[in-house]
Amino acid sequence: MVYGITKAIAAIILRLCYRLRVQGVENIPNQGPAIILPKHQYWTDGPIVSLTSRRQLNYVAKGELFRIPFARTFLSLLGGIPVNRERTTKTTGSFRYILHLLRGKEYVVIFPEGRYYPGEIGKGKSRLIQMILRWQGHGGTDNTDTMEDHIPFVPLGIHYGRKGLRKMVTIQIGKPIFAEGEDEAARLTNQIMESIARLSDLSHG
Repeated sequence: MVYGITKAIAAIILRLCYRLRVQGVENIPNQGPAIILPKHQYWTDGPIVSLTSRRQLNYVAKGELFRIPFARTFLSLLGGIPVNRERTTKTTGSFRYILHLLRGKEYVVIFPEGRYYPGEIGKGKSRLIQMILRWQGHGGTDNTDTMEDHIPFVPLGIHYGRKGLRKMVTIQIGKPIFAEGEDEAARLTNQIMESIARLSDLSHG
C-alpha cells in the first residue's frame, strides 16, 4: 500500500515537471522474475522507472540511504535493498534477499553503473550480475533447460531533453538479454551497457 500511494504521488509530480514518453513497455516480461537495468543520471531515475510497470519494483540502492531509522523503514517499504558498495562482504544478507525475490518471481531494479553519470555512460559493474547468473546456473529458476527460462536482463534507457519548462524525458525499454552462466557476466554486463547507451542516446566508450 505504501508503494502504491507513493508511486501515485510521484507520478503526479513527475508529470507536472516533465513530459514523459515511455517506449518498449512490451519488452518487460508479463511475469517475473526479471532484472531491470536503467541508466542512472539523477535521483529522479528511480521514480521514473517505477512508472514502466504495474508491478512493484524492488530497487538495489546504496547502503548510506538506509542509515537513518525512519528512512530505512520507508525505503524498505518501497522495495529498497541496501548494498554496501565499498565492502560487499557486508551485503550478504541483501544478496540473499535479492535471490529470495527472484525465487518469488519478483522484479528487481539494478543500476549497473552504481552511481550518477549525467550525460555519459559509466562502467557497468558485474558483481551482482555474476551472483545472479551463478544462482541461475545452480537451478535457482527451477527451469533452466531453455534460454526462455533463464532470467531476463532488461536494459532501460532514460534520455532527458533540454532544460526548460516541463522538458521531455524519454524512457526506452530494450529487449531482454539472456546469459547461460556466471562466466558470461562480463560479456553480459558490457552488452547491457551498450544497450543502455543506445537507448539513452549516449555514446558507449
